[in-house]
Amino acid sequence: MLKQHLQFKLSQKLSPQQIQLMKLIQLPTQAFEQRLKQELEDNPALESGKAESETMDDTYEDAYDDSTDNETISAEDINIDDYLSDDEVPDYRTQTSNYSPDDDEKSIPYAAGISFNQYLINQLNTVYLDDEEWAIAEFLVGSVDESGYIRRPITDIMDDLAFTQNIYVEEKKIESVLKVVQELDPPGVGARSLDECLIIQLKRKEQKPSVELAITILQKSFDQFTKKHYAKLIQKYHISEEELKEAISEIERLNPKPGGSYSGNTRMIEHIVPDFSIKIVDGELDLTLNGRNAPELHVSKEYNNMLQGYKNAKEKSKSQKDTVLFIKQKLDAAKWFIDAIKQRQQTLYITMNAIMNYQEEYFMTGDERKLRPMILKDIADEIDMDVSTVSRVANSKYVDTPYGTKLIKDYFSEAMKNEQGEDVSTKEIKKILETVIKDEEKRKPLTDDKLAKILKERGYPIARRTVAKYREQLGIPVARLRKEI
Repeated sequence: MLKQHLQFKLSQKLSPQQIQLMKLIQLPTQAFEQRLKQELEDNPALESGKAESETMDDTYEDAYDDSTDNETISAEDINIDDYLSDDEVPDYRTQTSNYSPDDDEKSIPYAAGISFNQYLINQLNTVYLDDEEWAIAEFLVGSVDESGYIRRPITDIMDDLAFTQNIYVEEKKIESVLKVVQELDPPGVGARSLDECLIIQLKRKEQKPSVELAITILQKSFDQFTKKHYAKLIQKYHISEEELKEAISEIERLNPKPGGSYSGNTRMIEHIVPDFSIKIVDGELDLTLNGRNAPELHVSKEYNNMLQGYKNAKEKSKSQKDTVLFIKQKLDAAKWFIDAIKQRQQTLYITMNAIMNYQEEYFMTGDERKLRPMILKDIADEIDMDVSTVSRVANSKYVDTPYGTKLIKDYFSEAMKNEQGEDVSTKEIKKILETVIKDEEKRKPLTDDKLAKILKERGYPIARRTVAKYREQLGIPVARLRKEI
């Protein structure tokens, strides 16, 4: 049996413009500049830089007063005067007063070097190789990754040489050419594993007892070495603790990623551009928004002139009407974009200002133990915005402080209760944990159980598993791997 009934449902949908605004807010400075550049290329009605000082006030005022010539050119009325009069006020510039021109970030040019691959090829040119060996060596160099390793098995390389280079050779031949590649600089390049990389570097050093012992340990006891089973190594090689210490010291001075040491490596390097700057001026915090987030934009004067020409025309053809429709769309888009950037600036500044004030004690001192527990909702309630908006600002923006450039989301943390029942930031606990581990006796590192006990003695009653979680988040290994001799 079918039944009909009415159901009222309240739903909220974001408009395309609101979605675009949210995306703009989320963009960090460098990505925002790319988005701005793209918009300027796509919309000829939008222009950057200062608008011309001559605004033709009289002409615009006359056009605004004459409201009888509005022409209906489609199902939607277009009031041309609305578009002509808007540019009468040239402050569609989005420059705001919350940053100093002195703070503008400038692009720093840098010389482009040759690629790491080409650097190795250039060295091969100084080595005598026959045609087949040269082809193999070139292929091997092409297989070197940015860290300086060849991660692919020799059998795979042998197959690729056969299929792509029409070179049919045995594994032994490839391995003999690989040894030539491994003689190139930087030392350790062309290794297939970490232990091989370290051994290659040690063999280039002056051979002395500590170096020879280090090579032996890496060749025959690499697993025990990485797990820091020092007592077993001393017993196995009949050496003293001091001899082992010297050998380990030789290994620790090596470079586990030889490719990373090449200054001309052209792999992508991420340059962090702070979106905000916080300074202490006359004992007070001063917040500024990076000037690159506040471009000067205005609506094209030429497009306004085109509308004026259409308005003054006595006869209006269909092609002219189509042109005006196009102009209207572009002007609408330009004015919306300018307004969206203004909203973006305001949102960024208001949000960061609230975060700065909330964490004032930290920003005045730089002491991470002064960080208050703070979640997204705390700031959202403070500025009367949605949590998602605060998240978009915090997750992708950096702030330059007297204590370094920091990711804003790092200032957010959950709260925990200390023994006095006070809310303390998990950041504070992590900082104390980091300090305790730093000051521990390295011959007998503290286990997670002991760390939990120490924290409890200091007034932070947290479980061992929580200590383990915080330790892992700090990138600190377990006690056994922190052991030193």
